[in-house]
Amino acid sequence: MKQISSAGNPRFKSLYRLTQSSQERKKSGRSVLDGVHLVAAYREHVGLPEQVAVSRSGLTNPEVQALLGRMGQVEPVLLGDALFKRLSSVITPTGIIAVVQAPCPQPVPEEMDSCVMLEGLQDPGNLGSILRSVAAAGIQHVLLSSDSVHAWSPRVVRAGMGAHFMLHIYEGVDLPALARRFRGRVIATSHRAPRSVFETDLTGKIAMLFGNEGAGISHELQAAAHATVAIPMPGKTESLNVATAAAVCLFERVRQLSATSGQQSAISHKPKPFRR
Repeated sequence: MKQISSAGNPRFKSLYRLTQSSQERKKSGRSVLDGVHLVAAYREHVGLPEQVAVSRSGLTNPEVQALLGRMGQVEPVLLGDALFKRLSSVITPTGIIAVVQAPCPQPVPEEMDSCVMLEGLQDPGNLGSILRSVAAAGIQHVLLSSDSVHAWSPRVVRAGMGAHFMLHIYEGVDLPALARRFRGRVIATSHRAPRSVFETDLTGKIAMLFGNEGAGISHELQAAAHATVAIPMPGKTESLNVATAAAVCLFERVRQLSATSGQQSAISHKPKPFRR
């Protein structure tokens, strides 16, 4: 295992730029996975990462040791704990980081099963949490507008907890145009809507729309929806966090599917893993 002991090492400098600069990640088409869970999920669902870095203390972690044993021809680099901490974005690093190739942008397929459309989402934690809920609810396709946070930024990937590798994620999508031609029902969400999500049929082929944390869904996208629903809130809170709202709506769909005879296969279906 090659050891790096200086911050001036070219390989360390390259890793540092990837962890610190979104522009560098987009330019190189790479993303950084920080932690045992994410690296293991990528190894299981996708394959081998391009690079792996491990801290000296990480070598004492049995999970890290087991993961390193599954890296095939990828030779990890060993860093002192102080150098590794400069790369890690978490307070208590688990001791392993991997660099992976982010997926090349793919055209949105003409035919999709149900999907989730996200417009103007700005918070990485919200996006990662939503992706995790989408994967758990058995939906495969997530579409983001061009003004949304980058889906493969380290903070989003970390919040997604491996969900990225079980989804088809499309960025920079013209959501109003896509919603108008979607061959199914389009359901928008708004805390001001008079119609409850619990009284709305969410079975069948649907597109669920969620908007910006502050502004919500744009008028243009709202106009493409067949229905707009709200989550009833008997308490005094004005609105829910968008990630929480998405989880409520997604699992109301799961509940409806489970209650509908002949739909068991729809909720037990496991999403196909991400492939490059």
